[in-house]
Amino acid sequence: MKSLTTRIFKNGNSQTVRIPQELRVDASQVQISSSTDTDLVIHPITQDRGNALIMTLNAFDEDFANCLEEDYSQQLTVQAQESADIAI
Repeated sequence: MKSLTTRIFKNGNSQTVRIPQELRVDASQVQISSSTDTDLVIHPITQDRGNALIMTLNAFDEDFANCLEEDYSQQLTVQAQESADIAI
């Protein structure tokens, strides 16, 4: 684990911690928590869940979407399935 000394600045009623370039995080938000012995831990929040979902959905190709549509079109409606069950 890398450790560096840095400065703390006052920013209104908050404190600002300067993060040196060597420890720079690739995130626009971080989660800060403190332990019982007052150690601060900073965890980067890489992206919001909505964007992660959109990116995941965009990763599906057209063949996958076509297979889903084909499967859906082959399913019987509830009424058709009940009629088929009665006819058996």
